Amino acid sequence: MQKKKSCGVIVMRSQPQMSFLLLLKPNSYDLPKGNIEPGEDEISCALRELFEESGITINDIELDEKFRFTVTYRLRHKRLKGKKKEKTIVIFLAWLKNEVVVKTSEHGGYIWMVWDPPHIIQQKTIDPLLTELENYLYG
Repeated sequence: MQKKKSCGVIVMRSQPQMSFLLLLKPNSYDLPKGNIEPGEDEISCALRELFEESGITINDIELDEKFRFTVTYRLRHKRLKGKKKEKTIVIFLAWLKNEVVVKTSEHGGYIWMVWDPPHIIQQKTIDPLLTELENYLYG
């Protein structure tokens, strides 16, 4: 079975209200994340993808090095003619230090979703991430 790993960042901000960044896809939301490249570590991948997909740099955020969310699931991939592949997603937490202009490159736009748990956004990855993040912040 083919295995893939993607790494990304959930960016939180406290002003003007506690919220987190979501990127807009045609029929869903996504986080800034993408496939890890050969020789790249998880955090480097996550920060590269954050910059490529949102324009947010390491200087704009404070990375919380204690939080690391991982989920692994299987899916059928069209390019693999229906064969299953295993996908692992690793998400790190970052707090925005100052206001930024988000510049999406691969998505139709973005929103700052108000932090108001429980969230029902995307069952496979985002919802479990937000549940774990809620437990981390308030548990």
